[in-house]
Amino acid sequence: MITHSFASNGPASGGVAVRYALIPLLGYGIGAACVEQMLDPEGSGESRLLQPAEMVPYGAQPVLVSDTTVYGATCVERMMRVWTSELPKPWLVLLSDVPMPPARAARYRLRALEGRLAGAATLPYLPALRAVEGPEEALADKKTAAAAQKLRRTLGGTK
Repeated sequence: MITHSFASNGPASGGVAVRYALIPLLGYGIGAACVEQMLDPEGSGESRLLQPAEMVPYGAQPVLVSDTTVYGATCVERMMRVWTSELPKPWLVLLSDVPMPPARAARYRLRALEGRLAGAATLPYLPALRAVEGPEEALADKKTAAAAQKLRRTLGGTK
């Protein structure tokens, strides 16, 4: 991955600069869609899910999105093996897949990668994600809205 700027989405062109470039390591699902919505509640374009092989926009903070399974931790490890030092260190957002701590092997892998990340945030298990049609509906849930507010504070947002 390399960075470059998009002329159409920067503040100089009247658009909003991408603040968070989300890289879903396990594909585009309701969890990744919710993280995108959580980081950009107004829908202004501050947060954007990148498509496979899409470049990180210049000035955007890369955010890896995965879950707390051993497979998810392995995907994070694989991504960090090929991460170039020309890019800023990415944040890691982990989605809990069950209301339990991650498996021991996942915790070990993620702990070993801490020094290569800008930071990590773990979202609790959010049962609402299993029963919604989209992220807007999920964020109407009180627990999901509270998790979104905490995530924005953790990643440096003020909303």
